[in-house]
Amino acid sequence: MSNRTNGKNSGRIEPSDEQSLGDQLRMMHRAFMASPLRNKIIWLSISIIVVIVVTAFGQIILNRWYKPFYDTLERRDLPAFLHQLVVFAQIAGVLLVLNVLQTWLGQVIKLRLREGLTQDLITEWMRPTRAFRLANAGAIGINPDQRIHEDARHLTDLSAGLSIGLFQSGILLVSFIGVLWSLSDGFVFHVASYSFDIPGYMVWAAILYAGTASWLSWLVGRPLVALNGEHYAREAALRFSLMRVNEHIEAVSLSSGEANEKKRLQRDLASVLEISYGLLRAVTRLTWVTGGYGWITVVAPIVIAAPVYFAGDLSFGGLMMAVGAFNQVHASLRWFVDNIGAIADWRATLLRVAAFRSALLMTDERHEGDKRIDFRTSDTPQMSFDNIEIVSPTGCIQLREPSVTIDPGERVLVTGAPEVEKAPFFRAIAGLWPWGHGRIALPVDDGLAFVPKSPYFPPGTLGEVLAYPSPPDTYSKGELAAVLSKVGLGRLSGRLDQDARKQMNLSEAEQRLLAIARLSLHKPRWLIIDEALDTLEDDAYQRVLKFMDDELQGVAIVNIGRTERGSDFFTRVLHLDKNPTGNTLRRLQPRSLQPADPQLVD
Repeated sequence: MSNRTNGKNSGRIEPSDEQSLGDQLRMMHRAFMASPLRNKIIWLSISIIVVIVVTAFGQIILNRWYKPFYDTLERRDLPAFLHQLVVFAQIAGVLLVLNVLQTWLGQVIKLRLREGLTQDLITEWMRPTRAFRLANAGAIGINPDQRIHEDARHLTDLSAGLSIGLFQSGILLVSFIGVLWSLSDGFVFHVASYSFDIPGYMVWAAILYAGTASWLSWLVGRPLVALNGEHYAREAALRFSLMRVNEHIEAVSLSSGEANEKKRLQRDLASVLEISYGLLRAVTRLTWVTGGYGWITVVAPIVIAAPVYFAGDLSFGGLMMAVGAFNQVHASLRWFVDNIGAIADWRATLLRVAAFRSALLMTDERHEGDKRIDFRTSDTPQMSFDNIEIVSPTGCIQLREPSVTIDPGERVLVTGAPEVEKAPFFRAIAGLWPWGHGRIALPVDDGLAFVPKSPYFPPGTLGEVLAYPSPPDTYSKGELAAVLSKVGLGRLSGRLDQDARKQMNLSEAEQRLLAIARLSLHKPRWLIIDEALDTLEDDAYQRVLKFMDDELQGVAIVNIGRTERGSDFFTRVLHLDKNPTGNTLRRLQPRSLQPADPQLVD
């Protein structure tokens, strides 16, 4: 399928972007079966199944206890009453231990499921170049931290809780339906001059009662699935906006942009509140149904069993036993009613996590029908570009020179007009962005180094940052201090053991100088720079050029940026142009992540 359009993005959603519930469950099942925690979770699940079955057996014994206990009350038999209290204490003690054990096992299962799912998502997200491509894939790539952290936790909690509850309800239904059937079997109804019997009529009454409640609950609660999904998306958008403002608060304050940012945040908040009120109204409507049935259930089993009791076919203890059995059967049958909100929440969360994981898996194959750049390893120690054109969601750029060969040690400046986006060319050389056409041939050796516009520094000391990605003890403190002095950061030489982020508060220019400084430690053969030199002041810029002249002799340097500033450092200039008639790559936007139907919010 081709996802490419001409000119502007069409916005059309392809059917293949979607997954059915069955597809999502099968994908998550395959991920579970491949998880290293699979066996632990299976054994924990078997353990809780055993506990639930034993608990159900204990519940049957407790239900049988109702008859002799209430019969002693009817007879006013004090010794028998006290004996039944002792029996109750024994039964309740065993059930209490089982309940505590079931709760503990349930919580451990939730933790293990979260561990397995989160590890799986992190593993898939951190595969080479995948996170970057996903971030440029459209809405599905926004806030991956939210999907991996909060959505994964919520999904595993709901999955474990609902599964345990459903299984327990099923076991109790099987256990007590026979009891309820036997208590109501053989009773004959007399209406006027007619007599008829309904075998196990209390079982059918429980099924009809719970079935009606489930049907009404589904009709009223169905909109919660879409509303919950949209609610999570809008909450994530608000968190992202808050993080963005906090990250750029200095620039916002310097430009007196607080008022504008306040309006944007208020719009995001209003969006969250709008969907929250929609959820509130939907939950309120559902509560009318579930709450109403809850109150009716207080007297329903007694009313249903009353004909047998008043006919004299049941003692008072038998009546209470029948009420207990009816409540267990009804509670099992109305599991769906009690959990319709949680099921809707689970479905919405599964949709978000499954859509995210599916996008991770398909990112590498995304836009399969589009032309891709032909990446090759050069047969010679040279870098070459042939008829390069790069397609992105923001447009299309091309290298003006149709055929370019760069020799070892050559210094090349790649520039273009201010309106031309240059970053895609840098990403294409690095292999991060394959969409477009033409051929890129990289030298056979592996000595390539890339300096992005905003360099990355891992958490750690200044010495660890300089040595990255090599181990911290690869270089002596003397070597580290020397490279700092060469780029004009000698004042930091005595602070190699301090935290580079928390204790130094380095400016953006100083961070770029650090990224340049560590190049002399790693000794690359080829160096590709993405606009990292453009923001340096003239004295720092000249110092960096001298540093590269002295420390990177013989290194081929390709600098993507603005026109050279008063220097003959670069021996050749290449040009990037915008192609207004070129193709545009459509962003990945699954229908499941589009806003919910506005009518649902009303």
